[in-house]
Amino acid sequence: MNRLILALFFLLAACTGQQGDESQPESASAERQVAPILATPDARDTQSFARPEIARVTHVALDLAADFAARRMAGTATLDIQAAQGAQEIVLDSKGLEIESITDAEGQALQYALGQGDERRGQPLTVRIGGARKIAIRYRSAPDAEALQWLTPDQTAGKRHPYLLSQGQAILNRTWIPTQDSPGIRQTWEARITVPEPLKVVMSGERLTPEGELAGEGRRAFRFQMDQPVAPYLIAIAAGDLAFRELGPRTGVWTEPVMLDAAARELADTERMVEAAERLYGPYRWGRYDLIVLPPSFPYGGMENPTLTFLTPTFIAGDKSLVGLVAHELAHSWSGNLVTNAVWSDGWLNEGFTSYFENRIMEALYGERRAAQEAALSWADMESAFEELGRDSPGTRLHGSDNPDDGASGIVYDKGAIFLRTIERIVGRERWDAYLRSYFDRHAFQPMTSARFLADLRTNLVRGDPALEERLQLDRWVYQPGLPDNATRPSPQVFAAVDQSVRAYNQSGNTSGIPYSSWTTAERLRFINSLSRTLPRERLDQLDRAFSLTESTNSEVLFAWLQLALANRYDPAVPAAERFLLRMGRRKFVAPLFETLASQGEWGRPIARRIYARARPGYHSVTTGTVDETMKGAGG
Repeated sequence: MNRLILALFFLLAACTGQQGDESQPESASAERQVAPILATPDARDTQSFARPEIARVTHVALDLAADFAARRMAGTATLDIQAAQGAQEIVLDSKGLEIESITDAEGQALQYALGQGDERRGQPLTVRIGGARKIAIRYRSAPDAEALQWLTPDQTAGKRHPYLLSQGQAILNRTWIPTQDSPGIRQTWEARITVPEPLKVVMSGERLTPEGELAGEGRRAFRFQMDQPVAPYLIAIAAGDLAFRELGPRTGVWTEPVMLDAAARELADTERMVEAAERLYGPYRWGRYDLIVLPPSFPYGGMENPTLTFLTPTFIAGDKSLVGLVAHELAHSWSGNLVTNAVWSDGWLNEGFTSYFENRIMEALYGERRAAQEAALSWADMESAFEELGRDSPGTRLHGSDNPDDGASGIVYDKGAIFLRTIERIVGRERWDAYLRSYFDRHAFQPMTSARFLADLRTNLVRGDPALEERLQLDRWVYQPGLPDNATRPSPQVFAAVDQSVRAYNQSGNTSGIPYSSWTTAERLRFINSLSRTLPRERLDQLDRAFSLTESTNSEVLFAWLQLALANRYDPAVPAAERFLLRMGRRKFVAPLFETLASQGEWGRPIARRIYARARPGYHSVTTGTVDETMKGAGG
């Protein structure tokens, strides 16, 4: 596009009431809500080929058939487009998609080309649109589409039917949906999905046909819509042998029938969580808040897909001790889904805010003690990231790399949460809560950058107070490495009794006086993670006998124990590690355990290779992409 056309475009945006750092081309679908595009340089998404200032997608309509035998989604994606005056083309993101045809609304063929791309981002799909503002793309996904995992019946809990699940964050949805796969280009969407009977489909939108409709012999169609603009990575699907149970007036859980009782018991407090979140930061704006407990291959703890949080079954401990995960994904309904990082270098705006909000929900429901303990564990995770990366490394900045896989969780999640906790302490909780609630209201269904957040904070909270500005150290927190000296530290009293038990055990080796059975999960994790990292066989035997660590049904506790045991070449822990790694694919657990085994030379590497050969076929690509790199170094 030449400079004259660009100048006219931005003049049009200004004349139609857009803010100076937002761009909005001419409307193609006035009846649907259209989110703004941020036009400032810090909002340019290098992980997408899209050029939204020229032409952008506003709505996606999917009509797809799930082919479990071929492991493909096939059909059409119809895109509504807004374009600057004179624009002749739109650039979409595609990775592995097999394009059959692209037509305009009248069915006339449009020229298109897949350009030069790269292994990570895929390829730009450039379509010559001319005056077209609606295009239909007929295509199919590849059998190895990274967002999709196709499970055989044996890989499910019920063992009766196949299963499909997706994971789009950060830039994987371009492997099954041809759109502009950038968090700053929010889109409404609708979908019609057909599957073989008796499978059911759920998606991250309003369920228009919960029981499905006949769609030819042996197939049923399920229809969905999302009428609020969302980041495209939040379009998600699951299909399988699914059952549903209500948890409250607007909450419920989907999962396989054999998992339903256990899942519903663990999630019994969900409606109370939604109510607590609303009391803190305003109304829940997505209609229903349902959850789906997926097969154990799901690569994350949870995924905050609107209206339908995806959860790993590893959060089910039987005592609700790990439901902080649910509070986290719920909090994303405000921070991440309602207000979304425009670019992945600002991922802390999603995860740091959400980790802070999660802790506030946990405090409201389960008390200050539990919240304080979990905040202290978060601090320890941040310190671990500093130790791994180097405290002054660029990787410890909140505004970080534009590669979403580069950000350490101890920084993006934990340092981000500690930053907000520090602001709360300095300005006071009442004032901070009022600001944060107003922030979500002002920027609802819009993208956000670090610079834009800081500007909003200065306008609506600091309000020109130089002393407060100096105390907050805002720019240092966001743009500088390390930890500012005003950080709010956890109270040493939170784990004082546990730390005393650790010191006593390290001196005497006696477990008899340790009240492990009465401790919370946070206290047990503090104890295990505070033990000496080098322990002899007899000490490990003693700990395991006293506390039944190898048999723990709490996945976080078992993981912490296995990390310690395998790092000390503790043979009795190997069968438990193998069972754990074979029955779930959560990357948080899988990747570090294989790293630990691979680091143990001639003892650990053969074990790692043997287990990974069995486990890898059941893992999602998100997990295998990480572990494959580890195994290369281990000769696997």
